[in-house]
Amino acid sequence: PPTRVSNVCVPLAAVPRNYDPALHPFEVAREYTRALNATKLERVFAKPFLSSLDGHRDGVNCMAKHPKSLSTVLSGACDGEVKIWNLTRRQCIRTIRAHEGFVRGMCARFCGTSFFTVGDDKTVKQWKMDSLEYGEEEEPIHTILGKTVYTGIDHHWKEPVFATCGHQVDIWDEQRTSPKCSLTWGFDSISSVKFNPIETYLLGSCASDRNIVLYDMRKSTPLKKVILNMRTNTLCWNPMEAFIFTAANEDYNLYTFDMRFLESPVMVHMDHVSAVLDVDYSPTGKEFVSASFDKSIRIFPVDKGRSREVYHTKRMQHVITVKWTSDNKYILCGSDEMNIRLWKANASEKLGVLAPREKAAMNYNQKLKEKFQFHPQIRRIAQHRHLPKSIYCQVKEQRIMREACRRKELNRRKHSKPGSVPFVSERKKHIVAVVK
Repeated sequence: PPTRVSNVCVPLAAVPRNYDPALHPFEVAREYTRALNATKLERVFAKPFLSSLDGHRDGVNCMAKHPKSLSTVLSGACDGEVKIWNLTRRQCIRTIRAHEGFVRGMCARFCGTSFFTVGDDKTVKQWKMDSLEYGEEEEPIHTILGKTVYTGIDHHWKEPVFATCGHQVDIWDEQRTSPKCSLTWGFDSISSVKFNPIETYLLGSCASDRNIVLYDMRKSTPLKKVILNMRTNTLCWNPMEAFIFTAANEDYNLYTFDMRFLESPVMVHMDHVSAVLDVDYSPTGKEFVSASFDKSIRIFPVDKGRSREVYHTKRMQHVITVKWTSDNKYILCGSDEMNIRLWKANASEKLGVLAPREKAAMNYNQKLKEKFQFHPQIRRIAQHRHLPKSIYCQVKEQRIMREACRRKELNRRKHSKPGSVPFVSERKKHIVAVVK
């Protein structure tokens, strides 16, 4: 716009900009320096821990997200207590004495009006989500008394149907006190069951006999199962790709499978140094977060074998449960020492409203980091993480063990008849069989 000086309009001079590379001989050098500074500043401002939600009197065993409210989260503890938290105020808004013994699993109804819990007292209970009115007693809406202990529960994404697991997988209608159908394949306890968020009639379950079993609710029969070398603790479906799920295993790894081709996982994610206990996808489906017995949580891109981030604190003990919030900004983890911790999904992200200049600078720096991400100096700074001494020593020890195994296999192949020691890829090493 023209500038008014002493009642005379003077047009602003246009700045000519010639993009001919011959006229900018040091452009790449300048951009490299800016990318290096942006990477260093990202590590300087990487402060992911936000707050700790205190109040439980025993270890946090399970958590559930509210399907309609971003600020509401539910947690169940090993003493049978369920708490509902407001993340905006970072305080507990309601406490329910739900079960005798552990709260083994919990899930919210798809409309957000109620939630379900299962516990060691062989009961399934449905509770009202809203706060109680004055003088109203804390009682469940429905209680179902089962014959065996239920170890997990998940609700259908669109219909009034939920599934429980224990001795077998049971599909329940909310209006009935006996299951619609019971699904079983083998004779071992099932630790986790999950509905597919896209193809909502599909279920996946993990059993303690090392099986991952897939079911179709319409056929009332199991579809197929894959047997791994070690037990899978839980699985999580990708919310954007119907056939993809990730399994958290006892052998310190996570396996991303395509359910149509279970003979080999799509990707093996290796970074934890102890059993992986829980996994949850981000709403975008591009990343997932895992909780481990090694007292840390890690964020993995779906298509990468190594984690991009590791979070830990001195006081955090074995992490049992983890959830990624529905706005893709935060991560919640519950651990042995009675705390729920709130983390940023991007460690160096600035919270709050950004000015237009800040947004432009942030996007420019991001593009520079992507452009120069494979340069040795920038890659070294971007990937460096401080680890607790226990994890650092275990990582080193496992590297030595893997190297020894590789060397032994090479020697065996060298001194054996050609073809007698076949090459087995890392992806296929951990699969025992696929049964259909």
